[in-house]
Amino acid sequence: MSGYNSIFKKDLFKNEVILVTGGGTGIGRCIAHELASLGATVIIAARKLDQLKATAEEIHKLGGICDTMQINIRDPVKAAELVQAIVAKYGKLTCLVNNAGGQFLSPASSLAPKGFATVVDLNLNGTFNMCKAAFDGYMGEHGGNIVNIVAECRNGFPRMVHTGAARAGIINMTKTLAVEWGPFNGIRINCVAPGTIVSSGMKNYPDSVVDMIATSDWMSPSGRFGTESEIAASVVFLLSPAASYINGVNLAVDGGSSLSKGFPEGHEMVFNPEGSLMPAYVGWPEGKDNEHNLKHVDAPEKVNDLLNKYKQKNKSKL
Repeated sequence: MSGYNSIFKKDLFKNEVILVTGGGTGIGRCIAHELASLGATVIIAARKLDQLKATAEEIHKLGGICDTMQINIRDPVKAAELVQAIVAKYGKLTCLVNNAGGQFLSPASSLAPKGFATVVDLNLNGTFNMCKAAFDGYMGEHGGNIVNIVAECRNGFPRMVHTGAARAGIINMTKTLAVEWGPFNGIRINCVAPGTIVSSGMKNYPDSVVDMIATSDWMSPSGRFGTESEIAASVVFLLSPAASYINGVNLAVDGGSSLSKGFPEGHEMVFNPEGSLMPAYVGWPEGKDNEHNLKHVDAPEKVNDLLNKYKQKNKSKL
């Protein structure tokens, strides 16, 4: 396995201790890889240790430093204990990436109150629990940087009203915390809002949904979906000194798709049907052809086939 080819300079996060929740798979895994490649001591935390250990082993083989810890972000006591454990072991917690979360497809008319509350609890309350734990356990006294991964929901979130409400809440909460916590040794807290990202996260949805997603790339002005590496790069930027005067923002990383409502007449009238002229940013190579991390060990065959077809269609080194 070759090293992660970050566009950022090596040792950018040397001596930094960074916690990434939901760091075992998908976007979180990619973020952990890139931060470790830049010299950070990365702690990845989630409910399932097996996935965390697999990612940590990948990072170790590439020469990075990665630790694993278990967490249920819905439990504020456990969140506080996690931060305390990190500070006790490493002496600090300089950055936090709140990537853990989840949702399921359902029209609002069919959504039970329990389902709505569960998703809001996980995403909104869970993110607050981690932010508060980081503030109380280290950052309130020493400063630090936080990035919350949300979703592009500025125009609503049809079929996912629960996560849209939760993510919108996180975005507003982030702005409030930026105002309240900025004076505490310069704490910065921002959001990254991914659009549709080619990821093993697609395995969580039925085949019919995956097929629908695969044929809707024309709705983005960029003519393609994004990659996990492009989300990771945006997170790295916001955590880095390059963003030292950026606080309380929600950075949409969606290729401009939030600006488009689609055209029922067909995408040929508006967008290039052959795919984007914008090359995708790819972090780590896999194999001689420098192909990026679409072939996930945890992705089912259906998703892998779809991603490979999408990669070939768009003629980019995805």
